[in-house]
Amino acid sequence: MWSFARRRVVDALFVIGTVGTLVFALLHLAPGDPVTAALTDPRVPAAVRAQLRTQYAFDRPIAEQYLRYVRALSRGDLGYSFSRQRPVRSVLGEALPHSLLLVGTALGVAVFVGIGVGAWQAVRAEHTAELVAGAVTAGVSAIPDVWLATLLQSAFAIELGFFPLAGACAPRSCGALTGWAASVDLLHHLALPALTLVLLFGAAIARLQRVALREVLEDPSLVVARAKGGTPLEVLRRHALPRALRPTLTAVGMSLPVLVGGVVFVEAVFAWPGMGGVMVEAIAARDYPLVTAIALLGSALVAVGTLVAELGAAWLDPRRTMHC
Repeated sequence: MWSFARRRVVDALFVIGTVGTLVFALLHLAPGDPVTAALTDPRVPAAVRAQLRTQYAFDRPIAEQYLRYVRALSRGDLGYSFSRQRPVRSVLGEALPHSLLLVGTALGVAVFVGIGVGAWQAVRAEHTAELVAGAVTAGVSAIPDVWLATLLQSAFAIELGFFPLAGACAPRSCGALTGWAASVDLLHHLALPALTLVLLFGAAIARLQRVALREVLEDPSLVVARAKGGTPLEVLRRHALPRALRPTLTAVGMSLPVLVGGVVFVEAVFAWPGMGGVMVEAIAARDYPLVTAIALLGSALVAVGTLVAELGAAWLDPRRTMHC
């Protein structure tokens, strides 16, 4: 098990390093640079532009720039954000907690609800209610995240007024509320963007869990468990469900990049002050350090999530580590 974990940690570090290198190369090979994007006024003298490029080493070969970046990164220096006019670490320190809150809430609820709904569908296969639930989950999975976010926003925020339209706090209460009142206000604003991700990811998990559990329930080995006097609920809880969770957890880990990608669009629709909006603005401003840092952070979160999912699947089935 420990050998399996070490291999997966090395794989995760390799993925993070590869993503960071590719993003750095693509950004620097594209035409333009942060100086050009920041100084749009044609009256700025060319000498000033050249001086800034020299100051930040943008006029140096890309290999030298990359080595400079790696050395700074090894010291914990993520660089300076040209679009935000402050250190990248400060920018991420404000946006990351909001994204982690959104993703963590959505992922936790989606996994719990998706596994529960999928297990219920597998047990109630071919019943009318199960067929309706299967059609609903398939339909929700097929809706693009931007469309679903816009539909929920139009229905529950604009038409019904149940939830705030956008943001993480009411304009008049931002910074004014404290304690329990501030927490309630934050959760009120979190509800719709989290619900969007829960529906999308939960529907996909439910479909995966249904298929996995149906295959396990048809396994002849469960006949022995039933013959020994096990009740249907006991057989499901002790034998079938743990085995069916393995492929579902693995699929959840592999789907995390999709969830992280969807967060960007959902945050944009609801103006949620997380990494998504920062990423869009940084790309438009050609903010090399900020874009690279967000890419590294995103790949690290995906790698860690995938690692946790794989370790969880290996814990449920120790034989899995023997073949990895």
